[in-house]
Amino acid sequence: MRLLALVAAAFLLTVFQTQAQIYEPYNGYDDFDGYGYDDPYSPYPPPLDYDPAPPYQEPLHDRRQPPTGRAKGTIEIVTSEHTLIYTTPWGEQFAYPIAVGREGKQWYGSTRVVSKRAHPEWRPTAGMRQKNPRLPAVVKPGPANPLGTRAIYLADGLLRIHGTNDPSSIGTNASSGCFRMYRQDVEELYEIVQPGTKVIVRR
Repeated sequence: MRLLALVAAAFLLTVFQTQAQIYEPYNGYDDFDGYGYDDPYSPYPPPLDYDPAPPYQEPLHDRRQPPTGRAKGTIEIVTSEHTLIYTTPWGEQFAYPIAVGREGKQWYGSTRVVSKRAHPEWRPTAGMRQKNPRLPAVVKPGPANPLGTRAIYLADGLLRIHGTNDPSSIGTNASSGCFRMYRQDVEELYEIVQPGTKVIVRR
């Protein structure tokens, strides 16, 4: 009987201690790890209040040029000229200097824009991380992010038109296949191009 009373007392003590336990508030609900908001098919947007860079600046040069008969509503990338030309659906034309893929990393053909992301994460491919084990699995938005402040995703899921953290590479063959733009240029293009836009990549 005495043993039963001791067991009951121990049980009640445990219950009261459990009820009195104080838990710290969980501080990770706004952590976007694992949501993959750089994924063009993801429903999760980046944090609304995130802006790692200074406010948008007007382009140093007006990129508009006279129409040249290109198809309306189309992005044309001329790799050999390091130029991206966007002809709007209403016929206005913009030409931007870009960086293109290194030798052996270039792609040619037709695709389309599937989505856009402001302040994207960068996730190096398995091949990139195998070649350079120092690369992290994810690079968060910020000055070290190779995608810059904007990314425009193309239909194959791997190629992008995006900003850069290395503006000196614009006008060269520097990337692993994507198309880099100056920050103010990609932010302008991001605002005017829409998903579904045809993209033609030429030599």
